Amino acid sequence: MNEKYNTEMVHQLEYDGKHITLVGTAHVSKDSVDLVKTVIEDIKPDTVCVELCESRAQAIRQKDRWQEMDIVKVIKEKKAFLLLSNLMLASFQKRIADRLEVSPGQEMIQAMESAQLVDADVHLADRDIRTTLSRTWRKMGLWGKIKLIFQLILSLGEVEEISEADIEKMKQQDMLASILEEVGDSMPQVMNTLIDERDRYLTEKIRTAPGQSVVAVVGAGHVPGMKRYWNQPIDLVPLETLPPKSRLSGFLKWFIPISICSLIIYGFFRNGTDAGADMITWWILANGALAGMGALIALGHPLTVLASILAAPLTSLNPMIAAGWVSGLVEAYSRKPKVKDFENLSSDILSVRGFWRNKVTRVLLVVVFTNLGSSVGTFIAIPIMMKYI
Repeated sequence: MNEKYNTEMVHQLEYDGKHITLVGTAHVSKDSVDLVKTVIEDIKPDTVCVELCESRAQAIRQKDRWQEMDIVKVIKEKKAFLLLSNLMLASFQKRIADRLEVSPGQEMIQAMESAQLVDADVHLADRDIRTTLSRTWRKMGLWGKIKLIFQLILSLGEVEEISEADIEKMKQQDMLASILEEVGDSMPQVMNTLIDERDRYLTEKIRTAPGQSVVAVVGAGHVPGMKRYWNQPIDLVPLETLPPKSRLSGFLKWFIPISICSLIIYGFFRNGTDAGADMITWWILANGALAGMGALIALGHPLTVLASILAAPLTSLNPMIAAGWVSGLVEAYSRKPKVKDFENLSSDILSVRGFWRNKVTRVLLVVVFTNLGSSVGTFIAIPIMMKYI
């Protein structure tokens, strides 16, 4: 078997009495699609493992899944950023694939089709993309989150600038890593979550997959890490669990609002009504103006911008509510997404203009940018208020 296939792409492994053929694919290569088809239909394994989670598999199988989305539910469940990130990543991958005339995830589609042809079971081996993004988000500070958001936005306009050398590099990388490489260079913990943790996750899911003969189709960028972990014990539970918020973040969640309120009260008692009133004014201006600016950047409805301005100074003092949730709900009700917005979502996410034009993605942008503006406003207001003491 080793002599028949390119050993740089196809790796023969053993684990607990079963034989596993690991196929390292390039996510943007037609050759990889052909290789996957040949290997599976030649070996006729019991099981075919693919580098997909349930949500990503549904994204491939159900092209019209967006029509079933409840945007209000997304906001209430605090999943706006996760959904927006997912759409931006899908946009990047689709445009790269269109440029190379390869359908997004075509090698994974081929793996599932070939598995059906040889009567093999399909085993989804990747960690849920929402868990990966949530774990990444939890490990980042405010500045890191800002960089991540803008890197995702910049990725919407970078496809035309990608050279042939960049494409060759992508063939050896994980798609997430390709997009977030700039962020990862300055924050190694991000790449650890995106790549190293998934290397371990994929390794354990594949080597414990049912059947004595298994073909596993994964991105070539994961192969070195998987082979490194192949004979090591791996516990999936910590990799599937969202890390608890640090004690410091939990402390600051309440400490900052309490401190700001105490600061204003102290200003009234120490320097009189005028000083206290000025502190309140600056707090309202900094929070409201920047939250409103965020909603405006997202091209929110006038009522949305007004709601963000009015809500931010109050929600910033309440750890249980975020200004973006308020403005997002106002936007969703003011410009309720219609059926055509959900139908056009897969095409609208292919351009920056489309993200801002589509009512679904615009709601998500309103949530993210309003929250971002409110957070920045809080850190700007505090030193200004301190001057009045």
